[in-house]
Amino acid sequence: MGTDKVILVNEKDEQIGVMEKIEAHEKALLHRAFSVFVFNDKGELMIQQRAHAKYHSPGLWTNTCCSHQREGESNVAAGKRRLQEEMGFSTDLKEIMSFIYKAPFDNGLTEHEFDYIMIGNYEDDPNPNPDEVANWKWMSLDAIKSDMEVNPGVYTEWFKIIFDKYYSSIQK
Repeated sequence: MGTDKVILVNEKDEQIGVMEKIEAHEKALLHRAFSVFVFNDKGELMIQQRAHAKYHSPGLWTNTCCSHQREGESNVAAGKRRLQEEMGFSTDLKEIMSFIYKAPFDNGLTEHEFDYIMIGNYEDDPNPNPDEVANWKWMSLDAIKSDMEVNPGVYTEWFKIIFDKYYSSIQK
């Protein structure tokens, strides 16, 4: 079914193949991904702490959810699917931008992603999947930005990159 496969792309986001997720991360090959940012009406971002059993970045805080599109799946459909799987709710998402980043991890794997940022709105508490998510909270972007400066080690690499480079784009 290809649930653990990622879509390999070139710098123009044209598909050039599919590969097992771990292999793509071992070889640092560029693949399609997405990052979902869900806000409440106060403008706070729902952030999650990745489950401690995750194969990379375990226990780190990051945006509401992120993952990889499946072959033939639109960015928004993938975002909604993964939001339901990880956080236990669904909401409308809007694609706002994309960018390419590369981040090596301590365990020898590398994220090299063509990443689509999507934003949505939600007011209730999520119902997170404990296999994916250790914890969650609402935080203002200013509070996250300040905390990132003091405690950079508790956030995922891609979340820090998005905050550093695209802070103005994700503000509601």
